[in-house]
Amino acid sequence: MTCMIDYEAPSDLLTGRVIVVTGAGDGIGRCAALTYARHGATVILLGRTIAKLEATYDLIEAEGLAQPAIFPLNLEGASLKDYHDMAETLDKEFGRVDGILHNAGLLGRITPFEQYNPELWEQVMQVNLNGPVWMTQALLPLLQASEDASVILTSSSVGRKGRAFWGAYAVSKFATEGFSEVLADEVEHLGTLRINTLNPGATRTAMRKGAYPGEDPMTLRTPEDIMPTYLWLMGPDSRGHNGERFDAQPPKK
Repeated sequence: MTCMIDYEAPSDLLTGRVIVVTGAGDGIGRCAALTYARHGATVILLGRTIAKLEATYDLIEAEGLAQPAIFPLNLEGASLKDYHDMAETLDKEFGRVDGILHNAGLLGRITPFEQYNPELWEQVMQVNLNGPVWMTQALLPLLQASEDASVILTSSSVGRKGRAFWGAYAVSKFATEGFSEVLADEVEHLGTLRINTLNPGATRTAMRKGAYPGEDPMTLRTPEDIMPTYLWLMGPDSRGHNGERFDAQPPKK
């Protein structure tokens, strides 16, 4: 696993690039969208809560950065048609997509498997796995229209080594790792598109609080702290890295 926590991105790293960020309404997604915009990108803000997306939009606008776009979509209920309609809209508006950060996710419940609710299992799989898979498929022609495109799929330590009680969340992340490797192998010959996974690690977010309610959040890195790896993977300096696993934080000693 590779970590680029010390990467210093030039201010124009993403100038002219069109980047989709899912789960852009809060947490890591909002921070990544703002960070990408600060480095020159036109960001497509995707999420299910319009008010939160508008708040992210306003943050970007307030800094006088490239005007973002809002694309409301609830991955839990999204259909294949929704993803193809999205691709059609982005094609008309921009003609290509230079990057996707698949950040949106559902934790589900930390519970013994024998007690896991099947409906909740399906919901977690829909948001964490099926959504990114079918969105990526729909946007592949636009990614291939880019001279240098990067797809970042959010993983987790429990998607690399199984852990008791993590249920659907862990299984969805194992599947995400597998999907990334399959697609990366398929696009390797292009030389212009890379597919990688990124584990953000323990970060001060609402999802982390839900998983570890007794943890002191002040002991954790903030979303801002882990952005160097997000920038490196999305920008041109990560060319040649395809089908790999990355960590946004150094391993705990």
